[in-house]
Amino acid sequence: MLISRSDRGLIADWWFSVDKVLLGCVLVLMASGVLFSMAASPPVAARLGLDHFHFFTRQLVFLAPAAIVLVLTSLLSPSQARRVCMLTFVAGLAAMVLAIFVGPEIKGAHRWLDLGPINVQPSEFAKPAFVVAAAWFLAEGIRRPDMPGLWISFAMFAVLAGLLVKQPDFGQLVLITAVFAVLLLVHGISWIWIFGLAGVAGGGAVVAFLTFPHVASRVNRFIDPEKHDTFQVDAAVQAFNNGGLMGTGPGGGTAKHILPDAHTDFIPAVIGEEFGFVASAILIFIIGFIVLRVLLRAMRVSDPFTVLSLTGLVSLYGFQSFINLGVNLTLLPAKGMTLPFISYGGSSLIAMAFSMGLLLAFSRVRVRNTAFHSKVGGMALKAA
Repeated sequence: MLISRSDRGLIADWWFSVDKVLLGCVLVLMASGVLFSMAASPPVAARLGLDHFHFFTRQLVFLAPAAIVLVLTSLLSPSQARRVCMLTFVAGLAAMVLAIFVGPEIKGAHRWLDLGPINVQPSEFAKPAFVVAAAWFLAEGIRRPDMPGLWISFAMFAVLAGLLVKQPDFGQLVLITAVFAVLLLVHGISWIWIFGLAGVAGGGAVVAFLTFPHVASRVNRFIDPEKHDTFQVDAAVQAFNNGGLMGTGPGGGTAKHILPDAHTDFIPAVIGEEFGFVASAILIFIIGFIVLRVLLRAMRVSDPFTVLSLTGLVSLYGFQSFINLGVNLTLLPAKGMTLPFISYGGSSLIAMAFSMGLLLAFSRVRVRNTAFHSKVGGMALKAA
């Protein structure tokens, strides 16, 4: 059934205002994730005594609700998106507290809630909700000088960061800190504050290194690999070398038989080995294209809230992708971080669909409020 431009219904309005190229890229990544899961996960499932296609089947099952979340979220107006994210952020924080006290301990961390057939990681949903909520408070601080939006956003960040430390989950902490720094830069915070925050972050990194043995171990292995166990990253690099230009073909790789996280953190290595450099380059191109397209869209927007939300959300996606790929290519210390839409994980898939749905919602072509103007290139936003 064709949709006419004269139709003023919700679906028609969405169809003619949504960024179809961005939507298409996201759908391609979601479908690719299922394909790559089928290639990477069977040996992992077999080692755990599960059905060979256990992870592939579950990823396929999660694909439907993720697609629904993507579309429903993209239907939201900016004000509706803000309300949804406020509620999601509060609920996410509460769930993170619950996970710390009653959640199962997995690899020494309390990051999940056991909901019977599935484990939910609340921080995955709190991240995009925090970005939009913080963006709104920062924008309101611009619009209303009496609103302490900057300080409220700092308080929100402090609470989220504290819970991530308590879990602990330093990878997510680094990610959300980087995204918050981007929000502050676009907002127009003084460089003195930026250097001060950088100093605090550096001090926190030193404390984490001295306090948490697993953090020190990963940093030491990255700095001096000759004296420490670097089996996983070495196997990942070897997998890329084995794949060459076109890969060994689906099922022809060896990395997935020896890497314990071949279906999650190290799935890029499996892709590089079995599908080759060409497939890996196409995947990286799509990721980079999404980031660049959203940033260019943000530069054409006049509303500070929309500018900040778009920039923060796409930074969240871009930084997470960079961290995962950087670990696989030994550019960064090893850290458990999924590749959005590609790695196995129900919480990750649905939460990233929520994040991308928000991106689509904020990037829809609407009549913009021209009472504001932005100066993104100069890293500043001002009220007109």
